[in-house]
Amino acid sequence: MAKWGQGDPRWIVEERADATNVNNWHWTERDATSWSKRKLKEVLEGLVVEGEAGRCEIGDLKHVEGEASCNSRKGKLIFFYEWNLRLSWKGTVKESGEKHKGSVEIPNLSEENEVDDTEINVSKKKGEGDVLKDLMRTEGATKVREALRDYLKALKTEFTLGMILPTKAAVGQELATERKPSGSTVQDSVTPQSLDTVGVKIPTVRIHMREVFNSPADELYSIFTKKELVQKFSKCPAVIEAEKGGKLQMFEGCVSGEYTELIPSQRIVLKWRCRSWPDEHYATVALNFQDAAAQSELELECKGVPVAHEESTRQCWKKQYFEEIHILLQQSKDNME
Repeated sequence: MAKWGQGDPRWIVEERADATNVNNWHWTERDATSWSKRKLKEVLEGLVVEGEAGRCEIGDLKHVEGEASCNSRKGKLIFFYEWNLRLSWKGTVKESGEKHKGSVEIPNLSEENEVDDTEINVSKKKGEGDVLKDLMRTEGATKVREALRDYLKALKTEFTLGMILPTKAAVGQELATERKPSGSTVQDSVTPQSLDTVGVKIPTVRIHMREVFNSPADELYSIFTKKELVQKFSKCPAVIEAEKGGKLQMFEGCVSGEYTELIPSQRIVLKWRCRSWPDEHYATVALNFQDAAAQSELELECKGVPVAHEESTRQCWKKQYFEEIHILLQQSKDNME
């Protein structure tokens, strides 16, 4: 029997602040099925294929059957996915102007096969127009494979943010490291706060971001407080009770919280958390809206973010909030025109 303190270090429970999956040793699993369905739809629909024969465009993802998951074990990520997909396509022959339709089937996209070896079948409805079918079999298949690679890349990076947790030593090093603003259009900075806690006592940071939107402040404020608009940019059912003490739930429960202060067109304060955070731990999110001519500036301060989830939280606000709101505003503008 090993003496106290001399056992296999992989089994030693560190004094981690959040007491979660020490050394990343334990098996954890996260279901990626719903997220994958949205991502596959995002990367595949609207693909344009052009060649000498004409022009084709991928339409709706008509059929999606399967599942995906990500598992963490001994600090490594293991992915499982198996999909049966069917997409519609339509195209126009360059010389004659004839229009044709068809489908693209991917019977088995899985981790057992490389994307280059994945079977892609192209069919066309009866009639002439085989030149378009050939275009889809060649250039179209290449485009589809590129989109599938984008999905797998996102699955292994975007979806897995926060699954591999830092050890105690890594947390201490991260707190001591000086961070600089990103210099992108989304300006952010992080202030280390070893004693800044909300709920459970864990090391946290404060994230500060600014973003300019092509809309007046009152319209932008509504996007954060009206259920139908939140569901449009998040592309998911949501619980939005925009009043003091009202509940908030988005992204299929991945984000939840409570409204604590609302000043119409000016300010929103939330208790806010991600499902992957330590139980009962909330950050305080303040959103300040400022009119600037035909635009508005949104200033975000997120105080009390667990150190281990700093980057995933920043990416959540940037990718799932800001970028999607920009798309929603542009779509609204296009519809008006």
